[in-house]
Amino acid sequence: MNAKSSKPFRRLLPLLLGLLPALALAQVPVPAPPSVGATSYILLDFHSLSALSERDPDARVEPASITKLMTSYVAFREIANGNLALDDTVLISERAWRTPGSRMFVEVGNRVRVDDLMRGIIIQSGNDASVAIAEHIGGSEEVFASMMNEQARRLGMENTHYVNSTGLPDPDQFTSARDSAILARALISEFPDFYGWYSEREFTFNEIRQHNRNRLLWRDPSVDGLKTGHTSSAGYCLVTSASRDGMRLISVVMGTASEEARATASQALLNYGFRFFETYQLYEAGDELRSERVWRGREREVGLGIADDLFVTIPRGRYDALEARLELDGDLAAPLEAGQAVGQLIIALDGETVATRPLVTRQAVEKAGLIGRTTDGFRQWLGGLFGG
Repeated sequence: MNAKSSKPFRRLLPLLLGLLPALALAQVPVPAPPSVGATSYILLDFHSLSALSERDPDARVEPASITKLMTSYVAFREIANGNLALDDTVLISERAWRTPGSRMFVEVGNRVRVDDLMRGIIIQSGNDASVAIAEHIGGSEEVFASMMNEQARRLGMENTHYVNSTGLPDPDQFTSARDSAILARALISEFPDFYGWYSEREFTFNEIRQHNRNRLLWRDPSVDGLKTGHTSSAGYCLVTSASRDGMRLISVVMGTASEEARATASQALLNYGFRFFETYQLYEAGDELRSERVWRGREREVGLGIADDLFVTIPRGRYDALEARLELDGDLAAPLEAGQAVGQLIIALDGETVATRPLVTRQAVEKAGLIGRTTDGFRQWLGGLFGG
């Protein structure tokens, strides 16, 4: 899942600042994205969060069984927090057993292991398994839905609201293509140990074998998830993730006309992204990009960097045309806290900004003593007086 590393870019930053425009290569045109028969969709790079193609990605739509991505996300968090274990057993209620739609075929009154229920949710899209897990974790599906909404808010899913764990139609339940991509990214990055379940093609429970409805798992070896959805009102939906040569993409298509249409649309988006774009890690959190003079401080200089890893997704063959620029908010004066924002790192391609990050101090700098502060104050005054 790692994007291409760009250590030479990080190493040569002090030499390249202000010089890269002269190294720019001729622009390689990127064709228009494919026409996709979906009411809304998005193609998102996993590392850089760049949207490579989209249509109405924030439109509120019925999620159908895409809802189960959040059902599993909440369950995985409960496992990670020690509140749930894979070998715990769940008592199947009559309500879970009677839930209509796609089923895992659990039986009322039986106890089923959590890991089996999770596979039933992820691979078989079992509504009965979803309700059983929701009741076990939340006490009721209604309480569990409130937990789902809490996580949606925490993840920044601004156009999502849940009322059940299954995705069965309800006028108050909705999501968006962008929110679904955000959730998929969180599942992949936070729970890599469980993510493999999304690539399993079949699961047998109670002597009933069912296949994963994601057709791309059979067609494209780079595809390893995530979830299908369908109701008559929502149409056919699919959230897909694939990884090729260290680049991972997430595609979401909502409201297509058939199972084949959602698979074809998703494949077209993925192929477009992998064919015409590439992702690079330019800097790592903690890299020192430059040291800068500090006035009135116990130390004369402070290292500057960024707080998080920086990835960019750009058209293929355009890496050497990237420009990096550091902009300070002004002179740096002590005291400074570690991690204090003092400017911006700006990455541009052909004059267009492709990424920005706050430029932060890598260590704290305390005030100098009286003599040091007075001396620096005089030097700054002279510099201002004579333009130095």
